[in-house]
Amino acid sequence: MLKLERYRHFVDYFSKHQPNPVTELHYGNPFQLLIAVILSAQCTDKRINQVTPALFGKFTTPEELAASTSDEVFTYIRSVSYPNNKAKHLVGMAKMLVEQFNSEVPSDITDLQKLPGVGRKTANVIASVIFDLPAIAVDTHVFRVAGRIGLTTNARTPLAVEKQLTEYLPKQTLGIAHHWLILHGRYICLARSPKCEICPINWFCKYYERNNTEAALLKAEALKAKKAKEQQKKKKQLNTISKELNKRSVDKDI
Repeated sequence: MLKLERYRHFVDYFSKHQPNPVTELHYGNPFQLLIAVILSAQCTDKRINQVTPALFGKFTTPEELAASTSDEVFTYIRSVSYPNNKAKHLVGMAKMLVEQFNSEVPSDITDLQKLPGVGRKTANVIASVIFDLPAIAVDTHVFRVAGRIGLTTNARTPLAVEKQLTEYLPKQTLGIAHHWLILHGRYICLARSPKCEICPINWFCKYYERNNTEAALLKAEALKAKKAKEQQKKKKQLNTISKELNKRSVDKDI
């Protein structure tokens, strides 16, 4: 199947079955989503949603967070991954919003990446979710699933994946395609044990096609070896019977 066909099937399926996917991070405004996405690096959305209510309740504005300390913020996020670094990033991010962006979350991806704790992935999430810009964030789920399906080829970095997806996906689907890939990777196309047998898009998935072809070949080889073994066993039995008959014939002549 050609790559363009896979993209067409991918967009057609998810446009029909998941027309309005959304992030599973809980937030009430752009500032809160920015905090949540920074915290979500190498951590689960479920964990982030457990810690952010108290954090959001304490720091309702960039000014309040900027006036805090990383030690204080740490007490609210101690259960997430890398809490020390993330606490410093959050305070630094809030200070920069206040000092350079009039306490508003910027929409420009370059400006977003100037904020502490904000890389290209986080910037693309904010740009697409909050500002509805044609950007696609590449996290571990997007990286893995896009490669398995066959949407990307030899893409060894998140940026390479982003470039290929941006090239082939219709511009208006870039933001929601991020959610399609994440949710599919989170619940079906798992990292260690993908649920290929129940996957609704396995019929155009390159990973499924390759693995099933390999499995079929291995099964055929095993069946061939089994038949050869049975034939060898049958031949041996016939030789034994033939020798016994010959021996009986000789004994009778004597």
